[in-house]
Amino acid sequence: MNTHLTNFGPDDAGLICGYVFTANAPPQPMSSSAAAGWLNQSSAGDATHESANTRDFVWLHFSLAHANAEPWMKANLRLPAEFYETVAEGLHSSRIEREGEALIAVFNDIRFDFDFEPSELAALWICARRDLVVTARRSPLRSVDQLRTAVKRGERVDSTVALLTDLLHAQADVLVDVVRRVTSRVDEVEDGLLKGQPSPTQRAKLGTLRRLLVRLQRVLAPEPSALFRLLQNPTRWMPAHDVQALRESTEEFSVVLRDMSTLRERIKLLQEEIAARASEENNRSLFTLTIVTVLALPINIIAGLLGMNVGGVPLAQHAYGFWIVVAIVAAFTLVALGFAVRKTRRT
Repeated sequence: MNTHLTNFGPDDAGLICGYVFTANAPPQPMSSSAAAGWLNQSSAGDATHESANTRDFVWLHFSLAHANAEPWMKANLRLPAEFYETVAEGLHSSRIEREGEALIAVFNDIRFDFDFEPSELAALWICARRDLVVTARRSPLRSVDQLRTAVKRGERVDSTVALLTDLLHAQADVLVDVVRRVTSRVDEVEDGLLKGQPSPTQRAKLGTLRRLLVRLQRVLAPEPSALFRLLQNPTRWMPAHDVQALRESTEEFSVVLRDMSTLRERIKLLQEEIAARASEENNRSLFTLTIVTVLALPINIIAGLLGMNVGGVPLAQHAYGFWIVVAIVAAFTLVALGFAVRKTRRT
């Protein structure tokens, strides 16, 4: 078997990595040509192969950004047509469904260049049979790469369902890491508020984090209905212990989703606190402007009356006319100031 693989990037078939899993042996790397030969041999002698090597299977991970990936898959892997239809649909909520004797799954994951933006989510498409697991993605993803690294280190996997379970565990770990990092950022915002050092960008940051959590909850959590149908009616080649492990792995998401809901409520409260402080600051500024306007009102009215340049202006010829007007303005200003202070004390 030719197990030569390129060190960087996908090969000519768009294969990023391939491994063959056999009983009582660590996984071995496999090229696209070797995988095609292995699968053809497995298909030709399916009965003999199934009785002798019930645990042997192949994992092939493709990059759909490669032009040859999908044509090679259609020509060599004999996957259900529903798998390619699912790929064409794009990004949807995570789910695992049964299609005949195959499993078709969509797992949504975060990209390597993830920077807390809701748009930085991408899909991983999966098709699993007894002897084959195919995963395909358009951009580098964290969960599947963690699984690839673990397999490369020699981690043994007993079946294709166990591989899916490990992938769910990896996805849950990535989601927990995202929640921790979001919590850290929320803590920084909250500490700034408690110290009385609000930033004008805090509300925008919290809004981005809240939108991210909403999108993560919507697309990363497996659809309960599809998963329930699968667990209630598994395929013949799925061992009972693998079905139970798959059920337990999906239950991890409920804990993470509960933490995400709590974090969303916390972000909402912080947003309301920031909005309340901003409203209070605006009210304070408006009140100050009103006080200044009220204090300037007497002098503006009197100056307007005395500056009309018409005959009969009072005190125009009086020796102390200017000071008399100043006294009148001061008196009205003091009255306005007393009224404003009394209103301030009442509020």
